[in-house]
Amino acid sequence: MSAVANEHPWLAVEPYKVSVEEYKSFRRDGYLIVRGLVLPEHVATLVAHTEDLIFGRVEVPGAEPYNPNATLKEIENRLLRIHMMHLHMEIWERYLLYPRVLDVVQALIGPDVAAMQTMMFIKGPGAFGQGFHQDTYYIPTFPDSLIGAWIALDKADTENGCLWMSPGSQTEPIYPPTEGAAGYGEWGLDGLPTVANVGAHSNDDDNVMNGLKPIASRYSERETPAIVEPGDVVFFGGHVLHRSLQNRSEDRMRRSFVNHYCNARSFTTWHGGNKNQILARGNTHLEFATPTFGTPCAAIDPTRCSISDNPLSPPMMMATPEGTMAPQVPSGEDHDHGDDEPKFTVGATR
Repeated sequence: MSAVANEHPWLAVEPYKVSVEEYKSFRRDGYLIVRGLVLPEHVATLVAHTEDLIFGRVEVPGAEPYNPNATLKEIENRLLRIHMMHLHMEIWERYLLYPRVLDVVQALIGPDVAAMQTMMFIKGPGAFGQGFHQDTYYIPTFPDSLIGAWIALDKADTENGCLWMSPGSQTEPIYPPTEGAAGYGEWGLDGLPTVANVGAHSNDDDNVMNGLKPIASRYSERETPAIVEPGDVVFFGGHVLHRSLQNRSEDRMRRSFVNHYCNARSFTTWHGGNKNQILARGNTHLEFATPTFGTPCAAIDPTRCSISDNPLSPPMMMATPEGTMAPQVPSGEDHDHGDDEPKFTVGATR
């Protein structure tokens, strides 16, 4: 790593180890809440950053200029949802690659992890929520390994518009969009209905146009509010049906910092493909990006390795030439692409 990376405060953060019960809970329900995962001093840094954004001390590329005469509600609406600022701001990249979040992601979908997307939600009093949706509809990966990490910056509950999760809905396919709409779906399944007006936009709680509502209604008795404190993180898979409702409080914000990741060996065409996704943990045979601001991660670690790499693979039960089964060390030979097959470049920059 660079000298800057070697001095980075993330290198001193205490790791988090996922328990067996947490792992089972994620597989069973499709989501997992890890309490206090982001340390209080780090939450405070992100909260202070939201204040800088709200009051124009830090400008958001592409957003309307800050108006000092605007009402607080107008200011909040201006910045309700901000995307992909890790490409422009060091603090966003820093928290996209927050080590304790990556510890959980690596345990759930790793060992190899690509960091894909950042979002910030600044949801003030009265702001609408986001209707039922499945994240893989927007960010497909192959094999499908998408996972979201929703970091609470304020207490979130049913009054100020917390997330609502539908446990067990991770078994649902990704429902494709109606003709002419943008989105991914598993079109190859027989009898799969298409959906329209899913929740990639703010909407009132009674949004009858959302095509996922009839499917989500199967889980209505199980739907659960994700009530969280600052620093808690909600992890959820790309198939899970989830939504948020309106912030019905009079004076409470509901701010969150949200990241998406996938297994770094999954192929994606999203946002320019694998070459634009930062290798956060482990290794990969695919292209990947390096962090713009030098935040420590696998992409800039020349000693990076992974259990998925052949030299580190443990002996496995495999068939022998004699037709029996016996423990054998996996082959360390490189894959021969042949003259006509594409060769991937490891370490490509953004």
